[in-house]
Amino acid sequence: MNFFSSANSNFTRRHALQMLGAVAAAAALDAGKLALAAPITNISPAEDAFLDELERRGCQFFWEQASTKTGQVRDRAAAEGKESRSAASIAATGFGLSALCIADLHGYIPANAIRERVLVTLRYHLEKLPHEHGFFYHFSDIESGKRLFHCEVSSIDTAIFLCGVLTCRAYFTGEREESQIRDLATKLYERVEWPWMLNNGATFDMGWHPESGFLNARWAQYSELMMLYLLGIGSPTHPVPPWTWQNFSRPYIDYAGFHYISGNAPLFIHQYSHAWFDFRRQRDKFADYFANSILATRAHKAFCLSYKKMYSDDYWGITASDSQHGYTAWGGPPVLRPIDGTVVPCAAGGSLPFLPRDCLRTLMAMKEKYAQAWGRYGFCDAFHPEAQWYDPDVLGIDQGISVLMAENLRSGFLWNTFMKNPEARDAMTRAGFQAT
Repeated sequence: MNFFSSANSNFTRRHALQMLGAVAAAAALDAGKLALAAPITNISPAEDAFLDELERRGCQFFWEQASTKTGQVRDRAAAEGKESRSAASIAATGFGLSALCIADLHGYIPANAIRERVLVTLRYHLEKLPHEHGFFYHFSDIESGKRLFHCEVSSIDTAIFLCGVLTCRAYFTGEREESQIRDLATKLYERVEWPWMLNNGATFDMGWHPESGFLNARWAQYSELMMLYLLGIGSPTHPVPPWTWQNFSRPYIDYAGFHYISGNAPLFIHQYSHAWFDFRRQRDKFADYFANSILATRAHKAFCLSYKKMYSDDYWGITASDSQHGYTAWGGPPVLRPIDGTVVPCAAGGSLPFLPRDCLRTLMAMKEKYAQAWGRYGFCDAFHPEAQWYDPDVLGIDQGISVLMAENLRSGFLWNTFMKNPEARDAMTRAGFQAT
C-alpha cells in the first residue's frame, strides 16, 4: 500500500472544512492536533497545496529511507527512491523523527505504523547504537549501527537528533505505546553528559574521535549552535552552566543595508535551531534571533540577485549542498565558493517562516518551470538548468529542514510541540531570554 498517495492526505478534507467556517472545522477536526497547529500567516489554498505536497513527499523520504529494524535514516538517497547505500546520519534521523510527527498530524501514514517506527528508533538508539557519554557518531551503517568513514562523535548532529527525540516526547501524549515513547525519549536526553563535550573549555567541542580524542575545533561563533547550548543548559541530569550561552561570539555582517549577526557561512546556520526552538517574540541581551534570521534571508536573496545573469525572484537560494563537482559549502554574503548559477531549494525551504512570500514564490516557480528537479521526494538537492545538471540525490538534512519549516510556516506545529518540553523553556529562561 502506498501511504503517500494524495488520497491519504488530510489536505482536501481540511480545506473542505475551512469552507464550513472556523467553528464547524474546530468541531470536526481533532481538537488536540488543531491546538498544536494554529495558523500563523495567511496562505492561499494554492500555496498550502504546494506546501502540503512538499511535506508529504519529504515525509515519504524519511519513511522509505529509514531502516525498519533500527529506525536510522539514510544520509542521502537517490531522488527517485531506489537506494542501496548504507550510510545513515544521526542528524537525518533526528529530522526524520520530527517528520514522523508531521506525517501523523496530516495523516500521511497510518498512526499505528508511525508509533511502531518511533518506538523502534528510540529503543535502538538507547539500547544498541554505540555512543560516547550519550553523544552519537555522525555516520553509521543503517542496519548494523557500525561507525562509518572514521567519523567523529558529533556534538551538533547529536543535538539535531535530540531535538527530534524531544519533539516525539512532546507530541505522543497518549497511553500504552506512547508512554513508552516518552520514557525512551527522556532516557536518551537525560543520558547525555553535556559537560564532557565542553572538554574543559568555555565552549562546546565539535566532536571526539576514539583514535585521537577531542577535535581541535569548537562551537565558538554564532551558527546553528544555539540548539546545542540550550539543550545542554536545559538538561535536568548533566547540565552546563547558563553562562556558557554568553561564550560564543556574535559577529555582525553588513551587506546591502542589512546589519545582522552571522558568520561567513551558508544560510542554513540561520535555520536549523529555529526549526524547533521558538525564538519568535523573544530576545536575550544580544539579539532577537528570529528577526536576525529574517534579515539574513533578505540579505541572502539580495546577494543572489546581485548575480543578475544567474538568479531572479523566481530562481534564487544557495546553501551547503551537492554540486556538479561534489559537496559544496555555498554561501553568501560574503561569497564562500565561486557561484555558478546552481540553486539549492532547501535554502528557500528552510527560510519559509522568515520570508514567506519570497520563498514561496521561488519554490513554486522552480517546481513549475523545472520538472526534472521535482521527483518522488520533492526537490532534488540542487540543480543547474543551464548546465543541464540535476542532482540525482536528495539529502536527509536538506529535506528535513524544508519539511519542518514548511509546517512551521503553515501552523507553527514544530515550535508549539517542541516548546512543550519544560527543559526547552527553562533553558531559554536560564539563558536570559525575555518576551518582547
